[in-house]
Amino acid sequence: MAKVTIIGATGRLGSFASHPIAGIPHVDEVLLMGRPGRENLLAGLAHDLTDSCAARGIWTEISSSTREEDCADSDIIVISAGAPRHDGQDRIDLALNNARIIRPIAESISRNAPNAIVMMVTNPVDVMTAVALRYSGLEPKQVFGLGTHLDSMRLKVLIAEYFHVHVSEVHTRIIGEHGESMVPLWSATTIGGIKISNLPAFSGLPMDEMMDRVKNSGSYIIKNSGATIYGPGDAIATLVQTILGNENRILTVSSYIRSEVHNVGNTCIGVPARVNRKGVFPVPIRIEERELEAFRGSVGKIRGITSEVLEKLE
Repeated sequence: MAKVTIIGATGRLGSFASHPIAGIPHVDEVLLMGRPGRENLLAGLAHDLTDSCAARGIWTEISSSTREEDCADSDIIVISAGAPRHDGQDRIDLALNNARIIRPIAESISRNAPNAIVMMVTNPVDVMTAVALRYSGLEPKQVFGLGTHLDSMRLKVLIAEYFHVHVSEVHTRIIGEHGESMVPLWSATTIGGIKISNLPAFSGLPMDEMMDRVKNSGSYIIKNSGATIYGPGDAIATLVQTILGNENRILTVSSYIRSEVHNVGNTCIGVPARVNRKGVFPVPIRIEERELEAFRGSVGKIRGITSEVLEKLE
């Protein structure tokens, strides 16, 4: 059984993610953490979630705290703390402000929960994953970000709708930045095990339109409802389940890469990775030249922003 700590639990995403996480069979304790001054709100959320567990017939201990030492013995720490992205604001605009929030959290984790696996949700997620890795001092396998996992699921749905198939028949993924320079791997996309380019309908596939919809999904949701909650919340819970269940699934998350993709790397960015109880392990892959060129550009962009942010934090 496992303890999952959610740092930033008073935010809409953190509070929602705690709900499906509490229902994971491997989880017997969920700790909701927030900044000092939020004690009453956290206590109320914990009470409400406890009632929800009771209604679902789930026995999970729910607690709350603003003390950093209480995250000790956490198996997984989910970090959603930080300023949210507003409509019209690029994820990168958030980088330095949120890095200043993430640095002390990462340093606290190194003191109190050095054996935990850390999942970064705060945007820009690739840069914040690098900040957490640097200042926690943990091994790369212990620190990862939500990355392009949800983006890949969004593309999967669009492809399923176009080909009129069940979403489970579609296998696709997006790599690179969780943002404008993300790269769809059309060469690795299959439907029912059949390479998508071998299907007659592929010739009419509106690839650019689909990618525009994926890239703008977050902005669309924020503009109309104020925040992205349910999609990323359930994506977070899925990753927690994958880790604690030791499932060895290949998911596209923000990981520190060295040479796994054509020797392009030395940064945290979205790539296929094997996810299990020991952490996250990028999978060596080879991709088509056009995809590789786009991925190099995405890596260069994120590496540059990450270097600038880390330099200003020193």
